Amino acid sequence: MAIRASSSKEVETLVADLSSDNSLKRDAAVARLTVIGQRAVDRLIALASNSTAPATARIAAFRSVEAIADPRALPATLAALADADSSVVIAAINTARAFLRTPQGVGALDSVIQIALDRARILAVRLAAIQALRALPATTIEPILAALKTEPDPEIANILQPPQRRAAVNTVQRLETAADGTLPADADALKSAIVRSAGDVPPSTLHHIIERVRVHEGSEASEHRAAWMAVRAAAHLALADRGSRLALYDLRETIESSRERIPVEFFAAVSVIGDVSCLEPIATAYARTQDGWSRRHLADAFRAIVDREKVTRRHAAAKKIEKRWPGSWGRLVASR
Repeated sequence: MAIRASSSKEVETLVADLSSDNSLKRDAAVARLTVIGQRAVDRLIALASNSTAPATARIAAFRSVEAIADPRALPATLAALADADSSVVIAAINTARAFLRTPQGVGALDSVIQIALDRARILAVRLAAIQALRALPATTIEPILAALKTEPDPEIANILQPPQRRAAVNTVQRLETAADGTLPADADALKSAIVRSAGDVPPSTLHHIIERVRVHEGSEASEHRAAWMAVRAAAHLALADRGSRLALYDLRETIESSRERIPVEFFAAVSVIGDVSCLEPIATAYARTQDGWSRRHLADAFRAIVDREKVTRRHAAAKKIEKRWPGSWGRLVASR
C-alpha cells in the first residue's frame, strides 16, 4: 500500500508522541494511530521492538498494534515476550491475545501457555498470560488450568477461582508485593487492600504502588484503565491521611491532564495535602472542564489550599492564574 507523504508525516509525528512524558498525549496518539491502522504498523513495530526506547513508549506502541491486530506485528510481539522489562512483556502478552483465535496465532498461543506455566517468570507476567488464556474456550485451556491448580502461589490459586470464591490473601503482603512491582490481576483486590491495610505499611510502599500502577495503566486497554486509576486514587488518599506529599507530583499531573471525571479521592487528597504548586493545575482543569461535578470538587480543593497556605491575590501563583484566565481567581475562591 502506497503511503502519501502527508500521511507518512502524520504517522511519524504520532509515533514520536508515543515517547512523550505526558500520558494524555500518548493516549491521544494511540487512539489516532489505531484509526490510521495498517499504514502505521511498520513504524509501530519498529518502536515496540526498540529495546533502547522508553518502556512507556513501547507499551503505547503495543497498545496501538493490539487494537489494529495486523499479523505483521506478530513476530515482534512474540520476540518481546522475552524482553527484560516485565511491563513490556505484559504489553506484548496483551497484544498476543488479539491473535490467539486466529490461524496465525498458534505460535502465540504456545508462547503464552509456556509463560503461564513457567515458574521462573515473575508473578505479574504469569498472571497476565493466564488472563489472556482465560478468554479462550474452556475446552482449549482446561489442561493448562488443571496444571496450574498445583501452583503454590496464592495469587495464581486466586485467579483460577470464580470471582465469588477467590480466596482472601494477606492484605499487607499484597501491598508489599505490589510495591515491589508485582501487581495482582484484579485492580479491585489491590484497592481493597489499600483501604483495609494502608495504615500498616510505610508511606514509601504506597508511593511505590502509585508509581507501579501509573505505568501499568498505560499498558491496559481503555476499558480497564478506570479500575487501575481508582487504585491510584485510593493510595493517594491513604498518603494524604498520613500527611505525606511523597506522590504530590502524580496528584498534580492527574488532575491537570485528565479529560474525564477522575475518582473523588484525588480531589480529597489534594484538598488535604496540596500546596501552592497545585493551584495552577487545578485552575487548568477547572477552565477546561464543563462538568459541574468536577468543577465543584476542583473549586473546593482550590479554596482549601488557598485557605491553608494563606495565598492572596498578590502571590505569584495567583497573578499567573489571573493572567492566563482573567477573573478565574475570584470565581474559584468565591465558588460554592
